[in-house]
Amino acid sequence: MDSFTLKLLIPFAGIFSFFLVFLSIPTILRVAESKNLYDEPNKRTVHKTRIPTLGGLAIFLSFLFTYSIFAEWYSFTHIPFLIPALLIIFSIGIKDDIMVTAPMVKLFGQILAAFVIIGWGNLQITSLHGFFGLPVSPLVGFAITLVIFVYIINGFNLIDGIDGLAAISGIISILAFSIWFFINGSYHIPVFSAALIGALLGFFYFNVFSKNQKIFMGDTGSLLLGFLLAVVAVKFCEFNKPGNAEHLKYSMNSAPAVAIGILIVPIIDTLRIFVYRISKGKSPFAADKNHIHHRMLTLGFTHLQISLIIGLVNIFFVVFSYSLKNLGVVKLTFINLALGLAFSYIPAFFIYRKKKKMIKNKSQR
Repeated sequence: MDSFTLKLLIPFAGIFSFFLVFLSIPTILRVAESKNLYDEPNKRTVHKTRIPTLGGLAIFLSFLFTYSIFAEWYSFTHIPFLIPALLIIFSIGIKDDIMVTAPMVKLFGQILAAFVIIGWGNLQITSLHGFFGLPVSPLVGFAITLVIFVYIINGFNLIDGIDGLAAISGIISILAFSIWFFINGSYHIPVFSAALIGALLGFFYFNVFSKNQKIFMGDTGSLLLGFLLAVVAVKFCEFNKPGNAEHLKYSMNSAPAVAIGILIVPIIDTLRIFVYRISKGKSPFAADKNHIHHRMLTLGFTHLQISLIIGLVNIFFVVFSYSLKNLGVVKLTFINLALGLAFSYIPAFFIYRKKKKMIKNKSQR
């Protein structure tokens, strides 16, 4: 198959995936209604009515079906053990969406899925791209990759607290990764990405804009999204590792730091919230309303406004990281994390000013 045809079929993968989700969600909603499968409002949630949480089921089926068909169409070599690992993620996600699952059980499932694709699929970090000159043995590479998977999976699970945020962040991140593969003439990940983006866009309509057919992606969707982004992030770092640059059209010396910039939203929110919870003597997995999006809700922003604002910040970090792709892993990592933390505390600053103003107004009465 010639290069032009390959490029032309990429958007078709996205369109195909989009319509699979768009057509399947109404059926899933009818099943959820008949079986009373709803997320009930409580003190941890921001919604006030019962909403089905099976959107991730549509995303999973659409991605799996579309990717399988188009990967065969393109005659690509499949990512080894991707589907078995996805089935584990799907199993723990769907169980939690129907029945509450203990955090440690979910964590074990994430580790098991990561182990399958890292250990048996041989998808792991083999180079730190000159990070303090540290070498990477197979065992160290396995451990680093496992941490990456668990961190990113939980990161997307944690930011899925308002309508549209996880989907927008996922679309921006996977698109940023796939663009790099595309310009270097590797079309496997762009097909992979198109299948996921199409599914997320189909879900996004029902999650954000539909009034009578609203649905959440649930843990099935957020865990799946985090897992797939972790897969692409690792492949992105390995694609740009030292020694492979001579085979690339556009090389990159700071790929791990650029990956951090691309995934800055879940990375920073997870880092900030875990440190906050531990400092308060709580479990890092204990749910609360101290996420960045919760603080922006306190300031009066709508769900869509918050998702778009955070999405724009995400795009800024993508462009910023790409622009400094050869700065060096250590320097760019530090800059991205420092800037990310600075951005994350802007809502807290305005909340502080708002409270201070309210106290001042009361004292003047």
